Amino acid sequence: MGTYEAPFGVNRSLLRLDEDEPYLCLHFVIIYVRDQDRALRFYVDQLGFRAVVDHRFDNGQRWIEVAPADGNAHLGITLLPPDTEAEELIRPESRIWFVTEDVNRKYEEWKSRGVVFEFPPQVPAWGGIHTRFKDPDGNCFGLAGFDELTQSVEAQRRVLAQKYEAERRTAQEIEIAKQVQARLFPQIHPEAKTLEYAGLCLQARQVGGDYFDFLDLGQRRLGLVIGDVSGKGIAAALLMANLQANLRSQCAMATTHPELFLRSVNRLFYENTVDSAYASLFFAEYDDDTRRLRYANCGHLSGLVLGADNACRRLDSTGTLLGLFPDWECKIAEFELVPGDLLVLYTDGVTEAVNARGEEFGEENVIQRLRQYRDQPCQTVVEALASEVRSLMPSDQHDDITLIVAKCR
Repeated sequence: MGTYEAPFGVNRSLLRLDEDEPYLCLHFVIIYVRDQDRALRFYVDQLGFRAVVDHRFDNGQRWIEVAPADGNAHLGITLLPPDTEAEELIRPESRIWFVTEDVNRKYEEWKSRGVVFEFPPQVPAWGGIHTRFKDPDGNCFGLAGFDELTQSVEAQRRVLAQKYEAERRTAQEIEIAKQVQARLFPQIHPEAKTLEYAGLCLQARQVGGDYFDFLDLGQRRLGLVIGDVSGKGIAAALLMANLQANLRSQCAMATTHPELFLRSVNRLFYENTVDSAYASLFFAEYDDDTRRLRYANCGHLSGLVLGADNACRRLDSTGTLLGLFPDWECKIAEFELVPGDLLVLYTDGVTEAVNARGEEFGEENVIQRLRQYRDQPCQTVVEALASEVRSLMPSDQHDDITLIVAKCR
């Protein structure tokens, strides 16, 4: 049996989008039979119809509705009332007609299944083509076709074929974009003897605008980068790729002139994007010899450093967002890590994730989880934290979830 939201199998797939007039369609036409099981087998097995309703009431009466594969009008199959002459209710003339784009093909198909036709398809003076057939009880039906119907069906098929092909190409292009973007995330972790680190991004869509990176800056310096560009989907992914390219192409000057490096990244991002595009960015340079962290927080969420005593310190904003202004300044701040310190950088997809009650995960939960997992490897920490955030909204992740966790050895 078919599955429908509306009672008695009404197919609402053909609803009009306007509401100028109330919804109205033909529900069913009643035909009378002597044996409902035999009739049901005929319509389903020989005509290929669907059984959309088969219900037995408390009083023992049975109601059956069948329908052709296309359209939303049904045939209601009911038993002849007791003491009723069959000729009064079983119709030997064609008062119910089915239309098809190819009468000859449907005629040959049904005839091969044992359907009894009164005559082969004919072309009458009024045009079109038609024939008639009977069910086992003698109810007679017409089968007709018209050139206008065939042309309309073919036109709809072409539209659907174009739609499906466009959807297939879009899905293919998005899959390619997903694979390309996956390669933009760090594939190699530069060596650092005094710092263990790991990163992770769980995207809300196939592609997204969150970005993290690990850069080899030379002279035993490691770059830790996390960012969040405006927008979502393909548009955000393109902006993310633009930002990543700017950072990687110019990072050689980061150790000697970090302010000039970030200023240049901002200018290129500004010039290569639309006026409404922007990005928050946290850039940190870690010196593997001195354990010194130089950083710029460009409108991003505060970085968190959890000390060995479980006290939390924030690495707050030192400048504004990237990409909004051609002339832009950002201060460089410093923080000296000591063995046991745990650093976490993240995007708002972590703290702004909400559960079913509308409660945000929040910064305090991030800090609590860091305290809980601080003795675990960094890769375990990012996976556990991301998994917990993702579990708040198992059916609908609204934003990318991106994290970097680093531990000073």
